[in-house]
This record gives sequence, structure tokens and C-alpha cells, in this order.
Amino acid sequence: MPNNKKANATSLYGGVIKSLRVQLGDYVRKGQVIATIENPQFIQLQEEYISIDSRITLAQQELQRQKELNQGNAGALKNLQSATAEVSTLLVRRASLQKQIQLMGINPSGITAGNLRAALVVTSPVSGTISNEFAKIGSYVDVSSPVVEIVDNSLLHLDLQIFERDLPYMKIGQMVNFNVTNNPQLNYSAKVFSIGSSFESESKTIAVHCTIVGNSKGLIDGMNIIGMVSIANTMASTVPNDAIVEADGKFYVFVHTDKEAETGHEESDHEQANHTHQEGKNHDYSSEKEHAHQAGEKHDHVAENKGQESKMNFEKIEVAKGISELGYTVITPVTTIPKDAKIVTKGAFFINAKLSNTGGHEH
Repeated sequence: MPNNKKANATSLYGGVIKSLRVQLGDYVRKGQVIATIENPQFIQLQEEYISIDSRITLAQQELQRQKELNQGNAGALKNLQSATAEVSTLLVRRASLQKQIQLMGINPSGITAGNLRAALVVTSPVSGTISNEFAKIGSYVDVSSPVVEIVDNSLLHLDLQIFERDLPYMKIGQMVNFNVTNNPQLNYSAKVFSIGSSFESESKTIAVHCTIVGNSKGLIDGMNIIGMVSIANTMASTVPNDAIVEADGKFYVFVHTDKEAETGHEESDHEQANHTHQEGKNHDYSSEKEHAHQAGEKHDHVAENKGQESKMNFEKIEVAKGISELGYTVITPVTTIPKDAKIVTKGAFFINAKLSNTGGHEH
């Protein structure tokens, strides 16, 4: 979050928190009241302000008297100078009190002996969301003690820490795919707009700043993320991570096939999976066409058993695994997979477990 989109709501005067009108996560507008603060000093300043006018009047009368005495050579010059200084001092003090009271949020012209205010308000300097609370009711705060912190999450940006060896691969305009560590199922995108020119403290990393592109819902300032920078775009055959199973050090996917299981074998690699619907159990095996991750459109074909036994055949095909990103893994089939093949994307683990438990063997 840029610092010019963060702010602390503070009081210009020390005092005790009388009320807090917001809580964490609340959205506030610029100028909205955040809290109220009490301090007897507030009353003293107002009291002095409304009484200083009479003091100024008396001082001006004394000055006029000293002028008259001095003109008739009946008064000492020192007394005239003293009266002049007193009037000047009181006028300066009045101007100072007026400005202080305005900063307290009080209109000086409206102060009377009957409406002195003991509590002042703390307002929000910006519009945004309350991200932190530093005070509570009854606690003392002063100018150096913020009451709350406000951030404008609409302008969040992403900060990546890049090691020196990876810096040559970074360029402005690159796309970054990332997810937050506490909810890896949600994927977000960002675009690099600035690359730092100095190392960050002792970590020997360079800060790369990115603008959030598209949806930013659920992102909060300070979240830890895992990001992947796209150096180059390459189309590749991918499947969801759950579609791949491991057995004996090899990796496999299951493809839905219309072929019948070959006779002479108890179970073959054309596994015949009989799933009978039972009360309280729902086995959902869905399949997906093999697709390129960048433009992949997901199609789930769900086989449901509605009160009677149904049969589905699956062919076990060995694949070589490539890189994994955002829940998908690049695969290279050892044998050719037909273009319109339906690959199991959910339940592959259970199909493989059934094959192993029934003693199935492969050709």
C-alpha cells in the first residue's frame, strides 16, 4: 500500500478517549468523526479566550491614560512603554487562542460562558477502511499517539521481493499471477509498473511494485502472497493437479473410454469402476478435456448413479509431469491421448485405489 494512501487519525491535543465511534474494518469518509477526547485544558483555553477581551479593554484604557499623562509631562515614559507592551502582548495572546480553538474544531465567535466544551472530536483525514486501532475508551492519547489507522484499499498494489540473480528477468509490464497464503484457491493478477533501484536492508532483495489488475476483493494491506512472474507465454497441455496420481514412481492420468475391459483379466488398465449409489455416500467422478491452461475452459462430465448400478471404463495413461502453477500441472503423455479425450479431474485418486485393491494389472 503506498504511504500516500495511508493515514493516522490523531488529536492535536492530549486527552482521555471518551468514545470510539468506529471499529476494525469500518469504511469511513474524510472528515467523519472517529472518537471524542476530554481534557480540562480545553475548558481553560476557552475560558481564557472569552475573558481576554475585557483584559484588552482595560489595558487599552491604561495605555490611553499613560499617553495623556505623558503629553502633560505628568507621567513617566517607562509607564507608557509598559502599557503599550501589555496591549500588544494581550492582542497576540488573543490571536493565538483564537487559532488554537479553531484547531480544536470550535468556532471562537460562538463561545460563551454557558457553552464551554470539555470534549473534542478526532476526525478522519482521508476516506478508507479502518485497518488498525491504537486506543481504547479511557486511554490517554497525545499528538504522538494515533487513535486509528485508515487505508484506502481501492489502490492496493503488490510488492514482490526479487533476488539479485532474478533481476535480469524482470521488466516493466510483466504480468504476475499470485494468491494469498491464507486462501490459495483464489487467484489474482497484477502488472509490474516499477522496479526498485536499491537493495532492501539486509535481505539483499529488490522491491518490484505491481498494480492489481481486475478483481482485488478479499485483499488487505499487509497480506503475504505467493507470486509467479510470467517471463514468456508458452502454450502447454495442462490438467488440474488432482488429475495426476503417482504409483511406483510414475505418474498417471485416467481417461474415460467406451472400450470394454478385456476378458481374461480380473482388472486391466481399462479399469471397470462400478459405483453403486448408497445412502449417505456420494462419489463424484468428473472428467475434463485436456486443455491449455492459458485458454482452458473447464467442462465437468459427472456420472451419477440414480438408484441403479452404472458402469464407466477408464484407461490409465502414463504421463511425464512438468511445472505446476496456480493449481495446474503441465503433462507430456508417454502415449498419445486423443484430442477429444475426457480426462478425470476429480476422483482420480479413488479410481487408482480401486484398481490397486482389486489386484488389477496392466498390458
